[in-house]
Amino acid sequence: MSAARLAHAARESVSGLPRAFWWLWTSTLVNRLGAFVATFMALYLTLDRGYSASFAGLVVALHGLGGVISSLVAGVMTDRLGRRPTLLAAQASTAFSVALLGFMEHPAAIAAVALLVGMTSNASRPAVAAMMADIVRPEDRVRAFALNYWAINLGFAVSATAAGLIAEYSYLAGFLGEAALTLACAVLVFVKLPESRPEGAPTGAAKGTGAEPAIGLGTVLRDGRFMSVVGLSFLISLIFTQGSVGLPVAMGAAGFSPGDYGLVVAVNGLLIVLLQIPVTAFIEHRDPQKLLVISALLAGYGFALTAFAGPVWAYALTVCVWTLAEIVNSPTQMGLVVRLSPVHGRGRYQGVYNLSWAVAALVAPLMAGFVIDRYGADLLWAATGVLGTVAAAGYWLLMRGLSEGAGTGGTAVAGGAGAAMSKPVPADAGA
Repeated sequence: MSAARLAHAARESVSGLPRAFWWLWTSTLVNRLGAFVATFMALYLTLDRGYSASFAGLVVALHGLGGVISSLVAGVMTDRLGRRPTLLAAQASTAFSVALLGFMEHPAAIAAVALLVGMTSNASRPAVAAMMADIVRPEDRVRAFALNYWAINLGFAVSATAAGLIAEYSYLAGFLGEAALTLACAVLVFVKLPESRPEGAPTGAAKGTGAEPAIGLGTVLRDGRFMSVVGLSFLISLIFTQGSVGLPVAMGAAGFSPGDYGLVVAVNGLLIVLLQIPVTAFIEHRDPQKLLVISALLAGYGFALTAFAGPVWAYALTVCVWTLAEIVNSPTQMGLVVRLSPVHGRGRYQGVYNLSWAVAALVAPLMAGFVIDRYGADLLWAATGVLGTVAAAGYWLLMRGLSEGAGTGGTAVAGGAGAAMSKPVPADAGA
């Protein structure tokens, strides 16, 4: 693709989106620029504090458990209290808990505050996704989610480099820096973002009495098609999480250094920053069924190819394959989640959807460790190929009804769970 075509694709990707979206996008970027705890927690505990790898693993697992808990609680808060109050509460409490963690000395206190950080830092996700769905037109949502994902990876790429330098000077400075940037996000939300929850949404005081039916977690869990998406998302999450769990362990066992792994995994963030916008321009109005099937196969077999990698450059090539899957899958799947979410239940639906990634973050390390220790890394990579194939078949079956009457400019399903399962939505609507 020529430079002129790339520039045109970039202009097309950012045009026509509301100002509120860009403030939300900016808050995401600032938040990810401060990402320190999740990236350097294990190194902080083992190298700086002198704790064992087992204790570090326990603390990281507790951090993940916090995300599991907050996914559901924050989803309910997003619908009942509103998007803006949930964002403010999540970001302010994250700033406090991250700063507190930097001063903890006792192992029990570190573990407890790590759980709190996991809860607070993940609590904003359902509100961000719901607000984005509220303020962006249905036909622009795939593009909006892709741009938000691009901001996440751009912020992570910068923060990972900067945080590594900061950690050499002071881990406490890293904790306080993340707290300051997260607090800046809360201020930005308070000043620039109005509440976006649709009028007439059921609240705790008027539950079941308004024009819209009340939507509880039970409604979400009984939504068969949506829960199928959550299950498929869990399979995809198990695959992608191996990039930070199984891959470093396998490369270490093969004799590679941490620097080699860092070089290989850096390809993931670099490609997302370079390709997310042009690839999104290419896929934006294409059949989501095909995109999800292809991305699942690329993810599964991209990781499966790791079994045949020898030198560092071969590992980097496998990363290129599954990174392309990640670029395609993330905005497309988020668009599908919004399509299946009733307008006044978006928070709860997003909370349950985020649960799939949070649970995968707990299961994937156990899965990788057990398989590699018992059977070797090659079986783990073969398993990712199987998971990718199963997920691809699941997406193909799930999307058959939704792919009928493909077109553009469709609207999200606004009824309850039954409406989401029975009413076909244009496949290219992106919502």
